[in-house]
Amino acid sequence: MKTTLRTDITVKDICDGFVYNELEGKGLFGLSGTLTIQPEYQRNYIYADGKRDVAVIESILKGYPLGLIYFNKVSANKLEVLDGQQRITSFGRFVTNKFAIKDEQGMQQYFGSLASELQNLILTTKLVIYECEGEEPEIKQWFKTINIAGVPLNNQELLNAVYSGPYVTLCKAEFSNSQNANIQKWSAYISGSANRQEFLECALNWVSKGNIDNYMSRHRYEANIIELKNYFTSVIDWVSGVFTSVESEMRGLEWGRLYELYHEQGYDSKKVSAEVKKLYGDPYVKNRKGVFEYILGGSTDTKLLDVRVFDEATKKSVYTNQTAEAEKKGISNCSHCAIGHDANKAKIWKLADMDADHVAAWSKGGATDIKNCELLCKPHNRAKGNR
Repeated sequence: MKTTLRTDITVKDICDGFVYNELEGKGLFGLSGTLTIQPEYQRNYIYADGKRDVAVIESILKGYPLGLIYFNKVSANKLEVLDGQQRITSFGRFVTNKFAIKDEQGMQQYFGSLASELQNLILTTKLVIYECEGEEPEIKQWFKTINIAGVPLNNQELLNAVYSGPYVTLCKAEFSNSQNANIQKWSAYISGSANRQEFLECALNWVSKGNIDNYMSRHRYEANIIELKNYFTSVIDWVSGVFTSVESEMRGLEWGRLYELYHEQGYDSKKVSAEVKKLYGDPYVKNRKGVFEYILGGSTDTKLLDVRVFDEATKKSVYTNQTAEAEKKGISNCSHCAIGHDANKAKIWKLADMDADHVAAWSKGGATDIKNCELLCKPHNRAKGNR
């Protein structure tokens, strides 16, 4: 890969012909239209928070180094930002009065209201830029390398870079656009943000059954995302149809996996809703996130609920009473051993060799309290649990 150092380009040059898409939140063009600020392999603009964008402009005014910027030279008259798009977009947004900074008196100042000497200081600031030329694999590898520092690219942002093309462009327009009207609905079931590609990553993970890399490779040059959108919509519609009440614990669950396992089964949404409320009201259920898979699976796998176990004081109390009663009768203090026909029929087990168990199964309404507790020897308790 060939690199050329350039120190002749100023902030004014970069901002000449600057275009910013407010809806998609990204800088599009600069440098008189010859520079693509956010090619598809770049992450969304994430500096628009009133802190990082302001810090970029304050760095210029204070004479702080702005760091290296890298361009990919696509052709004689076409450049792409390889690294530095957050800073460049911040330059352009400020010069076009999209945000303000505070002056020494704490007053908000847009570029247009700054003193002319400060405007000139910003516009004449020279940038340190390397123009890189090479084959696509070289450019993409360099892109990964230079993004190790700073705000790291997450996995999906890296995959977008590796497989940039028409498919990624369409994917980002649908799932990485924070202005998409569906984002609010999706947010009930998906963690993360559109800007950091987490909605897109989730959609791709669902449709690819966890093999995003391979899926993006196969579809890279396709000009539609119909399969992706249809599958994603099917999962969301299924979840919202089965669970009519939205709970905060639903966010971030493996809905794609659950859809594959259970979407062909029929559910009564009213009964499901009543069961959710019942489990949410049960003080012994420690893992509310497990409630939904527990219900989908027929309300049998209580491990999903992390049901509260008996505490040590309860176990010791039950052990003492249970053992005393067994010794009076000359039988084992494990009720299962006591009715057996082997040498353990009269064995008195130590507490360390016994497990606390629900007399009436928790899954059938049995409570986790001392009245519903018995101790069984570990072999019998484990055998019972496996049935």
